[in-house]
Amino acid sequence: MKEGKKLSVLASTAICGNDISSSVLYVSALAIAFAGQYAWITLLIVSLVLFLFRKIYGEVVGALPLNGGAYNALLNTTSKSVASYAATLTLLSYMATAVISANEAIHYMHHLIPIVPIIPSTIILLGVFATLTIGGVSESSKVAIGIFIFHLSSFLILSGVIVFFLMKNGVGLFIENWYFPVTGGSISNAIFLGFAASMLGVSGFESSANFVEEQEKGVFPKTLKNMWIVVSIINPLAAIFALALFTLPVLQSDLYQNTLLVEMASHVGGDWLAHLISIDAFLVLSGAVLTSFVGVSGLLERMALDRILPQYFLKKNRRGSSYRIILTFLLLTISVLLITNGEVKLLAGVYTISFLSVMVLFGIGNILLKVKRNKLPRPERATSSTIFIAIVAVIVALTGNLMMEPDEGAQSNISVFLEYFIPSILFIAIMLQRTVLLKFLLTFIHSIFDPFRRLVLQTDKKILFIINEINSQEFVYFTKNDDVATLNKVLLYIQGNEHTKKLKVVTAIKNGALITEQFRNDINVVDREYPMIKIDFIEIDDFFGPELINKLSKEWNIPINFMFIGSPGDRFPYKVEELGGVRLII
Repeated sequence: MKEGKKLSVLASTAICGNDISSSVLYVSALAIAFAGQYAWITLLIVSLVLFLFRKIYGEVVGALPLNGGAYNALLNTTSKSVASYAATLTLLSYMATAVISANEAIHYMHHLIPIVPIIPSTIILLGVFATLTIGGVSESSKVAIGIFIFHLSSFLILSGVIVFFLMKNGVGLFIENWYFPVTGGSISNAIFLGFAASMLGVSGFESSANFVEEQEKGVFPKTLKNMWIVVSIINPLAAIFALALFTLPVLQSDLYQNTLLVEMASHVGGDWLAHLISIDAFLVLSGAVLTSFVGVSGLLERMALDRILPQYFLKKNRRGSSYRIILTFLLLTISVLLITNGEVKLLAGVYTISFLSVMVLFGIGNILLKVKRNKLPRPERATSSTIFIAIVAVIVALTGNLMMEPDEGAQSNISVFLEYFIPSILFIAIMLQRTVLLKFLLTFIHSIFDPFRRLVLQTDKKILFIINEINSQEFVYFTKNDDVATLNKVLLYIQGNEHTKKLKVVTAIKNGALITEQFRNDINVVDREYPMIKIDFIEIDDFFGPELINKLSKEWNIPINFMFIGSPGDRFPYKVEELGGVRLII
């Protein structure tokens, strides 16, 4: 279980809300570029899709309230290899978000202070928020809260000035734009592409699920509700205001694509309001960088606990932060910035495909949760129609983004995405199959270097030691008189997903478990069926619960996340999160 102060509703909402609410700076202009006068409608459609995903995220994380988001959902319903695809996509999404947001933030600062150098300042900004995250989530949340409140206040001021301006000058321009010829000549095509572009404005909605363990009880669904309310109001409203202030040809030109809100502020309020919005843009985009660091920290820590990533990353400082993860992510983002030479728009394809794919995988995780873990208690349930509509909507948005033609001479979204995705997934695949690869390496060394027996023997011993060290980790399965078929499923899962040669099958007899002779025979059957895994059956005169789990974890020196149970039913007296991270495998 995580130690330390948990995050409140405001703190949690601010951390992920800065990311999703910063979309108002670009998504309205992007939607108008494709949907023209119907942009505000496409943004409202996005709000509806997000409403459906509130139920999906609420059910999945409510049933499995552990860090990792889509990765955690798939880990507890499929296998490590499948879950790793979701984790890789989430990591790429955070990487692209951090680099793009930091770079855009510095561009706004450069607009105010022209002497500010872009790339060095972007590196400094990334370093500042890495340092804040290392200082602890609780401390960095205070900065996020300040940024979030300032952002909403700035937009409220801008809205008030625009409303006053329109009361004096009328909304004739909005009406004129409404009857303007549709871009491309087809309303349906305009709305389709506009919706696809508008879906980019919900990046960040998935972040709360990646640090749910740091939140107070009951906070997570409230963060989803708050993010939905914010993005449902400010994004469509910004598009309506833009269409009421400027003509469509102007809005669809390159002139206003990157600084629409600043131009709106300058048009209705002059320099003071334009400067306020520029400062707000710098701050909220910086807040999106913080969201990336907090989210990726929770995700990669969970992956390291599950031994997909090296245990090296689990080292924490005295504030409880996984500083090695944060520093590694900082170096990764800086290297990407330098490789792209500041042209971070090249990462748009990575950003787009990654986070939309993660949303689809979350929906799939919900379906698998219903099929494989239907008895698992959860605070709410998404209907089948809700999941189907939500997944189809995101697939439509993903298709639309892939269909959009890149600028002349630019690479397609899919090609840029693959340049980052393939190396990442190869690394994860190597980690998942590291014992197989080590054995292959051992065979290769023998075939080449057998004449040099001393060298071969020394290397042999070292590699076998590593393999044995990996396989020496014991695992625990708590059972209550399962039959032989269920025990066989347990062994199949462990054989296919974990590196171990030892399994303790434990029954707490005070819970009413009756140890029959048939059950003992079933244990012997699976023990013979899987000779590579040593099975020890242990009867404990105690009650099954968090106290017993913690006691056995300390006594046997087995981490809790290496302990398994079957899916509990509605009468189970504990919630999953109270068990400290015990895994569900049946």
